[in-house]
Amino acid sequence: MPTRRERLEGGLLGLLVGDALGVPYEFEKPLPLAQIDFTPPPGHWHAWPLTPPGTWSDDGAQALCLLASLLERDRFDADDLAQRLLRCHTEGYLWVDGRVFDTGIITAAALRALRDGRPALEAGPASERDNGNGSLMRVLPLVLWHKGSDAELVADARAQSRITHGHLRAQACCALYCLWARRVLEGTDDPWESGVAALRALFAGEAEVLRELNEEICPEAPPGGRGTGYVVDCLHSARLAVAAGDYPVVVRTAVALGEDTDTTACVAGGIAGVRDGVASIPEEWRCRLRGQELYQPLLQALLARG
Repeated sequence: MPTRRERLEGGLLGLLVGDALGVPYEFEKPLPLAQIDFTPPPGHWHAWPLTPPGTWSDDGAQALCLLASLLERDRFDADDLAQRLLRCHTEGYLWVDGRVFDTGIITAAALRALRDGRPALEAGPASERDNGNGSLMRVLPLVLWHKGSDAELVADARAQSRITHGHLRAQACCALYCLWARRVLEGTDDPWESGVAALRALFAGEAEVLRELNEEICPEAPPGGRGTGYVVDCLHSARLAVAAGDYPVVVRTAVALGEDTDTTACVAGGIAGVRDGVASIPEEWRCRLRGQELYQPLLQALLARG
């Protein structure tokens, strides 16, 4: 079994590698697993042709923003994270080569609101149409860093979502993902169901959020998904991928769904990395992941914290 340190490292590298693996295949139709690697096959159409293999997208950059904020502030600080997200998408902060691409529509609207002076926790669009996966994709570092209770973890997960995605459904998806990941980190049997049960208990006094959880996010159904950018589909697509096998199979399965390939592989790859440890990620992929000068100092600070 991997150690806690190996699981923490696996979680961060798992999300970054999954994101980078998915970047060349974004907006594709479903693909055979055998065609999916860091370097696409010859003649493959590339959504971002100027982006070298092994480069993470906004998923990885925003996740590193969250981790950097947590490590520096030693708490969740919505205002600090909001300013880092602004720097991320205007200055290239924590992007490989400082080059920004693929900023989501809902996130872009939230960033405009922040620039106009909107408070961080009120910046995220909050209509039912604003339930993209842009806050889910970055939230895993909160689990890797957090030492508080489930209730405190859920509160922070919801708050970080509100900066860019304010609807209760997006908040609840982030909260569920964090409880799922925490239980994977702890080695709990059936971590998904354990996370769902814990979240239902925590939401017992919040009828509107509980309705979102029971009716929109967790109807009784086996894992399944289509790889889209809708936050609920992304969560279930990741769950489907995680059940497929070891880390390489998980992220390839996520990418093979097509559509929002980088985010599905990021969300699923983070869970698989926590579950299986860093050694489960192929060494070739770890070596070819670009931007080591950006993530390694944050990773070492996280590991030092324990």
